[in-house]
Amino acid sequence: MSEFTGLSAIVTGGASGIGLATATLLAARGCRVATLDLSTDVPAPLLGLHADVTDDATVRAAVDRAATELGGLDIVINNAGIGAQGTVEDNDDAEWARVLDVNVIGMVRVARAALPHLRGSSHAVIVNTCSIVATAGVPSRALYSASKGAVLSLTLAMAADHVAEGIRVNCVNPGTADTPWIGRLLAQADDPEAERAALNARQPTGRLVSADEVAAAIAYLAGPLAAATTGTSLAVDGGMQGLRLRK
Repeated sequence: MSEFTGLSAIVTGGASGIGLATATLLAARGCRVATLDLSTDVPAPLLGLHADVTDDATVRAAVDRAATELGGLDIVINNAGIGAQGTVEDNDDAEWARVLDVNVIGMVRVARAALPHLRGSSHAVIVNTCSIVATAGVPSRALYSASKGAVLSLTLAMAADHVAEGIRVNCVNPGTADTPWIGRLLAQADDPEAERAALNARQPTGRLVSADEVAAAIAYLAGPLAAATTGTSLAVDGGMQGLRLRK
């Protein structure tokens, strides 16, 4: 019997990148998993459900359907998010509103819809995907950093609010991960190879974090082995946050 046997999970943004890696890993470990994404194209045995985290009605409908079809809800992986580049001068009010709506309020909508179901679980946990930029200043990421800083604070507040109900809330803080979004950024660079080399060098391990490595950290926080862990952020960043190496 695997550690997640008998448990059910939803993964937002689960059709690609870190979300798909997480959903796939949880399923491989015995969990029943539904992905909530704009795309429903996911491999079996995942259940692909359409949801737009900026639309409360679609979120509530997808969460309720997932709980019905999976036989309950124990685990919420709040992973859906979008990126942004630039300093505070480079994004207008509309872009600030768009990114915060997805990256922060989107997590609120999903958690709000899931809480009634989680209260019926003896293994209730929420894991939010945060970022290294919540704890380290990175150039040209003002808007994205603000959104992920809010996710970190939201995680702590939710953990405090729901610990008495037996609901754990944690987050992971990935470094620069080799995901489709990073791939698109590299493709737009004047010298993609040089830009990738610079991103690799920014992390002490000398390489990008993989989606599978982030998924493994999420699975740990979501699993029964982390039953005493709540209000915690787990860095998966190749040492970027904590290490100061001599050149």
